[in-house]
Amino acid sequence: MASWKLLEVHTEDQTPHKWCVSLSEETFKRMFSHGSPTVHKIYGDGSLFSPMLFGKFFDPSDAFPLWDFESDVLLSNLRSSGKTSIDWFQTDDAYVLKADLPGGGNNIVQIYVENGKVMEISGQWKPQGDQSKTKDWRSGRWWEPGYVRRLELPEDVDWRETEASVSNDMVLELRIPKNTSNSSTSGSGIITKHSD
Repeated sequence: MASWKLLEVHTEDQTPHKWCVSLSEETFKRMFSHGSPTVHKIYGDGSLFSPMLFGKFFDPSDAFPLWDFESDVLLSNLRSSGKTSIDWFQTDDAYVLKADLPGGGNNIVQIYVENGKVMEISGQWKPQGDQSKTKDWRSGRWWEPGYVRRLELPEDVDWRETEASVSNDMVLELRIPKNTSNSSTSGSGIITKHSD
């Protein structure tokens, strides 16, 4: 039976030039064709972090309006071949995303919400060595040591109440409540949910 750990959802990130280097389709194809089994697990068919997840190339560092689409429609080809480990849907009171995370126990996933408009799910699967002291891995060729998926948030969310958790089976679950009031909110800091 899987146990779940609550994650912090950060709302302030001062990293300059984060995601400024785009992953091109040509670079992705070259990296993937020469990649290790870990690269194939992170960026392969059906992974949340694959640039090919939606049927054609889409740089995962660009924000995608995920909840504008039905997962059954967008992932129909992957589901028919049993190659997907992601699902998203909405209920009457929340938007929900479930996805397998790459790597093992040493993988630390981070969740950021930028200005209440974009949710960023990222992590580092390979240490950077000496560069890590001078440059944030997200400011350069981020796909070599890590992964990201940036998602546009629907306008009717209460992003401050986002709940994020990961299981010991490395399954991520995000629950973003729908806003029950018409007021807009903005802020900074860290949203922390504590578990017993």
